[in-house]
Amino acid sequence: MRSVIITGTSKGIGLETALAFARAGYKVFATMRSPQSANAFEQQIKDEALPITIAAMDVNSDESVKQCIDGILSENGSIDVLVNNAGIERHGSIEELTMADFKDVMETNYFGVLRCTKALLPLMRKNRNGCIINVTSIAGKIANTPLGPYSASKFALEAVSESLAQEVKPHNIRVAIVEPGIINTQMANDISINEASIYPQSKRFAGLFAASLKTPTQPSMVAEKILEIAESNSWQLRHPVGPDAIPFLQWRASMTDEQYVNWNAATDEEYYNAVQSTFGLNARPE
Repeated sequence: MRSVIITGTSKGIGLETALAFARAGYKVFATMRSPQSANAFEQQIKDEALPITIAAMDVNSDESVKQCIDGILSENGSIDVLVNNAGIERHGSIEELTMADFKDVMETNYFGVLRCTKALLPLMRKNRNGCIINVTSIAGKIANTPLGPYSASKFALEAVSESLAQEVKPHNIRVAIVEPGIINTQMANDISINEASIYPQSKRFAGLFAASLKTPTQPSMVAEKILEIAESNSWQLRHPVGPDAIPFLQWRASMTDEQYVNWNAATDEEYYNAVQSTFGLNARPE
């Protein structure tokens, strides 16, 4: 039986990915910071008799990652797939967010991935087998205010994933980057809430998310793509996911940097009109 470690499985994309792999016959180690809060997940595992083991792991902690992965390897011997999904976001203007906000996001979204990856790489390299799937975001290719800290962490993860792919391909280890668009998760819903700011972009971006979530894309779509990558023999590096992912990336690529800055620095009325004409979304506050 093939095996997989998935981080950040308490909800959203991580939870759906754990279920998808287990239903496909994988032995799943579903890690999360607080397993005691996973009662509904545990009941679902029991009801479906799924081969899922929930394990405590805080990707922000060297000790926690080592202890968890050492325990899994002691039980299972090896791991075929690592899905680095755990992530957090802090949104707001650069001026108004604290330094702690920036550090917290980078600690989880970037350094957390490195901790888990480095813990498994020696064994994957020895076995000449493995697949590492890193969940970034289209925000890892398009920097949007007020997602400065989140975009920075995902840009960093995109870069280190591309470097890693070059290093490990000779050892038959595949690396893939999954880039979801706007997905119906708790994170996306939090962004859709308008919070007070001296900068108008926070309100406007909340409106864009709220409008997009009226026709939501479910996290199961991302989970299915992650499973598809693991099951394939493809060496394709980047995988945009969701109906808006490729259109957003193509739209950004169609503009110069200066045009893009101007697009987001426009007046409220210009911005809302542009979103309506470009994406067919009414981002105006209700």
